[in-house]
Amino acid sequence: MALGNCEVAVALLLFLSCSCSVYGDAGDIITPPKPIKDPEAIVSAGNQFKLGFFSPVNSTYRYVGIWYSNISVATPVLWVANRNNPINDSSGIMTISEDGNLVVLNGQGEVRWSSNVSIGFNQSTAQLTDDGNLVLKAGQNGNLVWQSFQQPTDTYFSKMRFIANARTGNKTLLTSWRSSSDPSVGNFSAGINPLGIPEFFICGFTLQDEGDGTFILSLVQDPAYRLTYVLTSRGKLTEQYWDYGKQGWEYTWEAPSTECDIYGKCGPFGSCDAQNSPICTCLKGFVPKNQDEWKKGIWTSGCVRMTSLQCDRIQNGSEVGKEDGFMKLEMMKVPTLPSTGQIRPPNKNAKMSA
Repeated sequence: MALGNCEVAVALLLFLSCSCSVYGDAGDIITPPKPIKDPEAIVSAGNQFKLGFFSPVNSTYRYVGIWYSNISVATPVLWVANRNNPINDSSGIMTISEDGNLVVLNGQGEVRWSSNVSIGFNQSTAQLTDDGNLVLKAGQNGNLVWQSFQQPTDTYFSKMRFIANARTGNKTLLTSWRSSSDPSVGNFSAGINPLGIPEFFICGFTLQDEGDGTFILSLVQDPAYRLTYVLTSRGKLTEQYWDYGKQGWEYTWEAPSTECDIYGKCGPFGSCDAQNSPICTCLKGFVPKNQDEWKKGIWTSGCVRMTSLQCDRIQNGSEVGKEDGFMKLEMMKVPTLPSTGQIRPPNKNAKMSA
């Protein structure tokens, strides 16, 4: 699967801790006179989603997030506002600022997160919809100026759309949590790669070409069917759904299935074989670029040539030696982006020359 500039691999579901809001809920709207204060929350009109303050497992930091409202057990956090700027106590507040932006403040009035759009006046209203989208509308006409669907965290679910524009380079990305206790931006991202032939091989998705270099990925499903895709802190994309009969979350799919499916696992000119230990080796004629990292099992820096190519040797005035040639590599899956030099996991049906 092509997922932006990286291909993603496996994960854990991130759950709310018991410190989530237990107080009454105040409709689905946030206005300057009607902020939400920790531990308050708002609930979408149809009781589908809830927005409020929470602490991740094994953490006392407070964040503002969105999760399913009408599920009886612990539910995954779908979106986090102040993911990189937690509040260290229960003094937090989410409100509309003087410039009309939606903001998260700590007890000292310091901005920990902002929708950060240009509005110019404070006649704004934020609403949590039954799609799980937090929207900010401004002016008497209620023009949409910002929405959480445009800035997803690590989870993709119904009614969200991923957009990638090959001309401008703008695209929507999932970004993993750093760990199950830390929702700050982690090491992995996932989205559409609009270069070449855009691909996203997951059943239930549609990829639409708008004809102007823009590609839109959307999820086809019944809104009542709780299906989510989570990009975990370990780089895996996991599919799970809520089983109403069993009253629990069921895991149905994850990618990649092995460590070798992680994009760039062995770095440039490295070969990955999940059956070997260690799983990474250099191609013939190459050696690890960083021997110390390689010995520690950190292979992302890849490999470098032991001997320069013939044209380089001629330019440098070195002894020409043997002529360059090609080596046939069997049972290899070639790179998605050949310019990276990354050799992908073994595939008995693939052959390449290098």
